[in-house]
Amino acid sequence: MCGIVGYIGHRTAADVLLDGLKRLEYRGYDSSGLAVLSGGRVELRRSVGKLERLVAKVHEKKMKSHIGIGHTRWATHGRPSEENAHPHLEGGVAVVHNGIIENYLGLREELEKEGAKFKSETDTEILSHLIHREIKRGKSLEEAVREALKPVKGSYALAVISKNEPDKIVGARMECPLVVGLGDGEAILSSDLTAILNVTRRAVFIEDGEIVVITKDKVDVMTLGGFEVTRAPSVVDWSPVMAEKGGYRHFMLKEIFEQPRAVTDTFRGLVIEESGDVYLHDFKIPVKGLERIYIVACGTSWHAALVGKFLFEELFRVPTEVDLGSEFRYRGPLAGKKTLVVAVTQSGETADTLAAVREAKRKGAPVVAICNVLGSTITREADWTLYTRAGPEIGVASTKAFTTQLTALYMLALYFGRRSGAVDKASGMELVQELLKVPTKLEKVLASEPSIEAIAKKYFHSQDFLYLGRGLNYPIALEGALKLKEISYIHAEGYPAGEMKHGPIALIDEEMPTVFIAPRDSHYPKILANIEEVKARDGKIIAVVNEDDTDATARADDIMTVPHAPHHLAPIIITVPLQLLAYHIAVLKGTDVDQPRNLAKSVTVE
Repeated sequence: MCGIVGYIGHRTAADVLLDGLKRLEYRGYDSSGLAVLSGGRVELRRSVGKLERLVAKVHEKKMKSHIGIGHTRWATHGRPSEENAHPHLEGGVAVVHNGIIENYLGLREELEKEGAKFKSETDTEILSHLIHREIKRGKSLEEAVREALKPVKGSYALAVISKNEPDKIVGARMECPLVVGLGDGEAILSSDLTAILNVTRRAVFIEDGEIVVITKDKVDVMTLGGFEVTRAPSVVDWSPVMAEKGGYRHFMLKEIFEQPRAVTDTFRGLVIEESGDVYLHDFKIPVKGLERIYIVACGTSWHAALVGKFLFEELFRVPTEVDLGSEFRYRGPLAGKKTLVVAVTQSGETADTLAAVREAKRKGAPVVAICNVLGSTITREADWTLYTRAGPEIGVASTKAFTTQLTALYMLALYFGRRSGAVDKASGMELVQELLKVPTKLEKVLASEPSIEAIAKKYFHSQDFLYLGRGLNYPIALEGALKLKEISYIHAEGYPAGEMKHGPIALIDEEMPTVFIAPRDSHYPKILANIEEVKARDGKIIAVVNEDDTDATARADDIMTVPHAPHHLAPIIITVPLQLLAYHIAVLKGTDVDQPRNLAKSVTVE
């Protein structure tokens, strides 16, 4: 998830680009750069770190031009560095790109055989070489972009300029957002509305499989096949602040709705449907011979780790323990060369999880990190890292980071299961196929938001909540309770439903809602019995049920429905209505949803 912007018109391009990048910085903040056309050549500035470093570089020597492209990066391929920062330049062709080129290794090998020299570790540099190759063959910039994209597999939103055609910008889109703003004698292109609103409110939204050619006076949209597209501009009435949040009231709600995309990006290019397998590039830790797994994490990541325990033990058939990072190193863990430690962290900087990793390495155990931030401390210290592709998460309460962690743990467990023989090819194919269906099921849950908001209006005055689940959904009960207490300040507790009679049942009365996670899985009859026990004590029941459920629905006061999913993947889907319930209750209570009191996004001290 990166931010791109391009401008052509009567203003100083560098100023417009920097302003746009400031509004897009939440989309990526490990590096940034811009390129402008001036005097028949491409002038380039790039910098690692916060955008302010790029601003300082640009101000050192003014870039006098009226056309250019810029980028703020959230790294996917290649560490944060000036060489890996966008734009990428080859033969007078500059490219900025948001997305993932899945077959970039094969394309790179092909280009290197033709004599291409690569300066970065990124997938994006492939595009600048491919486009330059077509221009050398005599094609216009527009034609070169079209031809260059034909062999490309993956997702992209891109903007391209060339010294040969200094009066135009060419953009293209496939599964990543791209919008063009139309001004008076100027135009601006971006991955997000945020960047265009200081120039114009008239916007043309580019669709998948389309190319756009922009000059200061005209915008032409066509398909990749060359057919003209006629699309009237829309008038956007968002303020720049609203646009930064995608029109959502809070970043947290925006991030909840980004989960289908985030989950897709996390598994994209890593699962192989034909063989029912997972591809993990350069994974060298031996799978056979491992006798135990420890998963260490803190907070929401610890709840993901608890789900991971079920996944590893079912798919890999190796004993798995889950530890809080803050406890692991102090109890003398029995870790060694035959023990794998999996560290789960959104930021990669959580102090207790880092300490656990260092203790594991001190004892000789191999360490795998599951992390959302490329180049973070934990990714440098782990033996190997599986990156989640959630993109920057601005809201303090974790949402998309959590569901992408669940996705990553599922893939890792399947990878180990296939290598060990615990999962055969046929079962692996089924497990991969079901994972590919998850984003569509998440979209369906998100469409039910109005009914969940109505439930929130019934219960937001409650002082206490109880969340109950069984099996893989017990950790989701913990996560549901955590979300509610984090952002609404309502006391909430999550429990395994089988433990209800060992204490929590004493709390139940007509004033306290109990949220049951009740999909139709092997635990369903037991959950129904727990629901009856709460009902007998006049407790209020909110149940998360499958769409065709009748038994739990008949017993509950309110229901939140989710599509059917195999029990390994159900936690990802069931998490979403619980996030929406917590969000709407917090909004009704008037709390600061994105920045709850006393909490920080990343706990970097013990």
